[in-house]
Amino acid sequence: MKAYVYVTLKKTVLDPQGKTIHGALNKMGYKGVGRRATGKYFEIVLNGGLDKAAAKAEVERMAKEVLCIR
Repeated sequence: MKAYVYVTLKKTVLDPQGKTIHGALNKMGYKGVGRRATGKYFEIVLNGGLDKAAAKAEVERMAKEVLCIR
């Protein structure tokens, strides 16, 4: 089983990379860009032996304990 996890900054955290991307898109002529967010993408492969509900619970626990900012 494989989990796809997207981690982004909270809305209250300064995102200079996102601001740079936004400015570059505007300079390139893209006028409809509103909010943008940068982040990370993870693929987590789980070993067999877990049903779907248990796998989901494990991935959620990983996200809360390891991947998020406290």
